[in-house]
Amino acid sequence: MTKTELIANVASNSGIKKSVAEKVLNALLDNISEALKERDGKITLTGFGTFSVVERAARIGRNPRTGKEIEIPACKVPKFKPGNKLKEAIG
Repeated sequence: MTKTELIANVASNSGIKKSVAEKVLNALLDNISEALKERDGKITLTGFGTFSVVERAARIGRNPRTGKEIEIPACKVPKFKPGNKLKEAIG
């Protein structure tokens, strides 16, 4: 499903215009991104899941083309852990 399809589904399910649904979805995504970036925190949507930021340690990797070892620096990456209701809905 693409973002456009998601917006159309949200609009039809909630009885609002697509433009309003798009603004709501964009605001939600922006707020999640900002909260994770500013606080290095965690956002829990009960039943759906938890978004968090984890620190990935520096490591040595290998260039697949040349086989040469390269150093991959430490970085922060987003992580998502699905909630029980989401797990049940899928499988």
